[in-house]
Amino acid sequence: MSQNHFTLSFPLKSPADAKAVAEQLPALMPVLFQVAETIGTIHYSRFTVLSEKTLLFLGEFDGEFGALMADLAKRGGPVFDAIFQHAVNPPPTPVADHADAFAEWAAEHLLIAVNLYTAYPDVTAKEIKALATAAGVSGAGELHLFLVILPMKSRLAFMEVQLILRARGHGTTKDLDKVGTPHFAQFVPLEDNQIGFFTVYDGSFDKYIADFTKNIGQVFDLLFKFTKGAPPSPCRKYLQEFVDFAAGANRTPIGFYQAYPGLSVQDIHALIADSRSQASSGTAAA
Repeated sequence: MSQNHFTLSFPLKSPADAKAVAEQLPALMPVLFQVAETIGTIHYSRFTVLSEKTLLFLGEFDGEFGALMADLAKRGGPVFDAIFQHAVNPPPTPVADHADAFAEWAAEHLLIAVNLYTAYPDVTAKEIKALATAAGVSGAGELHLFLVILPMKSRLAFMEVQLILRARGHGTTKDLDKVGTPHFAQFVPLEDNQIGFFTVYDGSFDKYIADFTKNIGQVFDLLFKFTKGAPPSPCRKYLQEFVDFAAGANRTPIGFYQAYPGLSVQDIHALIADSRSQASSGTAAA
């Protein structure tokens, strides 16, 4: 699988800096979106303020992490220069002139996911866009972000949850496949004994949560045993309480880059199936 995910953690100097960066970033997003289009290997990306001391930058991409970070530095340097004015121990700036140093800094501030999911692991962002263009398909759906932060009861609970998520990796993938609307999903360990669950999904929040609860609710039933202020379990029985909890734990995104906006998971699966069918038909005819 060439696809991967990154969560970069930018340590911020103060609560005032967290507020300032949240106010400054939205105006810089068009620049970053254009950079992502030019690079061509990013599926989705977004920022979110995790706390008064941390900004997160998340993305799904194809290829090598170091190469992507160097590209982002060279082409989108001003965006990161603006962030680093508010960061603790930033790399040399301007970032565009120190791409290797930025890539090294990014590697040191990369948070490693304990579980990764992708609905279409064998295709790149460029291939999906090319398939859609060739088929004359433009997405009509709505994509949304789910950036949920789960505070664990203790350091021990934090470690136990990571072990559980790693052990259940394949099962979680099967469960998310059944939901049918998530494009990507990750469980990521965060500061202060928190676990982030980050997804990109199709359709309305309420329908997503209902489908999600039906197919993967048992995972959250397990996690909620270790979570502060968790809703009652099982999720299936207490759906509204889970919806309310999820809405309250959800973080607001800053910017949402989409390489193929509006294309649903099912659209992409259909494009891939049609392409393979045509390829096999062409081989048989030859």
